[in-house]
Amino acid sequence: MNKDRIKLVTRHLSFREGLGRLLFLALTVSPVSAQTQTGYYTPGLTQEGAIYFLPKTDIRVAVLIEKSTYTPGDFAPYAERFLRLTNVSLEPSVSYRIISVAQAPLGVRDTAKAYAIRFNNKTSAINVAQAEDGVLLAINTEPNYQELPTPFKAAQRPAAVNPRQFMNEEILAAGSTAKMAQLTAQEIYDIRDSRSQLVKGQADFMPKDGDQMKLMLSQLDMQDKALTCLFAGTTVRDTLEEVFIVSPTQELKKASLFRFSKRFGLVDADDLSGTPYYISVQNLTQLPATDQEQAAKKKKAENGLYYNVPGKLRSIIYSGNNAVSKEDFPAAQFGNVELLNAELFNKHYGTKLWLNPLTGGIDKLEAEQPK
Repeated sequence: MNKDRIKLVTRHLSFREGLGRLLFLALTVSPVSAQTQTGYYTPGLTQEGAIYFLPKTDIRVAVLIEKSTYTPGDFAPYAERFLRLTNVSLEPSVSYRIISVAQAPLGVRDTAKAYAIRFNNKTSAINVAQAEDGVLLAINTEPNYQELPTPFKAAQRPAAVNPRQFMNEEILAAGSTAKMAQLTAQEIYDIRDSRSQLVKGQADFMPKDGDQMKLMLSQLDMQDKALTCLFAGTTVRDTLEEVFIVSPTQELKKASLFRFSKRFGLVDADDLSGTPYYISVQNLTQLPATDQEQAAKKKKAENGLYYNVPGKLRSIIYSGNNAVSKEDFPAAQFGNVELLNAELFNKHYGTKLWLNPLTGGIDKLEAEQPK
């Protein structure tokens, strides 16, 4: 877990103005009530406390792309003549293919859900845990952490083998490319014959044990592949990851995501050489409908801590008309915002609250009864 992403704030902390006065503000003490008070964020508010955000759910689309770079071999024109290899291209080329399309939810702050929590002197000390972007994670306890996707890291490519190190003196002394190709082809056939003799147990010098046998076969295979590449050419494959972030605030129906070309990889949205990929987002929320205006008025008059009751979405990615990925995720923006009674944070209670970093919903609430 990366705890550097979390900032702990207490009522004793001196807040400084900054970040456009959106995340933390320098606040003063209000002696009106002995309870912790919360309310909607108002720019310019000056009371001791913290500004916090609730999250919304973005969709992280990770596309793994394989890039293949073909380079013809020095003896490519003689591939069919000496090794019976057909359809060997004489021109270099680059091609791309999509290996996978994966989706994952990502919790980010919702700037439309910014609230102020105000601490009173007579309230027991309150610890507020926030992410770096100001999303509220926990009260009076260690927060749960959002598991961020691990960026793709390609495996290290093995060192290339120089086929010329396996050419004998006769090949290197040949007076023409055609003669070099002919002698190299004969060397390949000799290597394959030696491998066959080893496997059959008919070689003049048989290995003493299984390990030595594996080593000898491995060496012969490496020589065969290296010399054959002079005719068939070499193809180097690199895997790349491209990430797209989709922030749905409402349902989407086949919104453009990206275009992909087998010749050029990812291309511009208006480049018709690429196949279009789309994303559709459906709201699967089954929460009862509420009067948003009445709910807003009611919440302004109430006193407590805001949290999300998340909804649910379904995200489908299409290649043309074919669905290539379908996932269901919790969606904070398709749910409701509710209040926790501020009485829970009275000094007579030892309330601990864990919020889900992805949705802003309540993961766990512990409150001791007053004595």
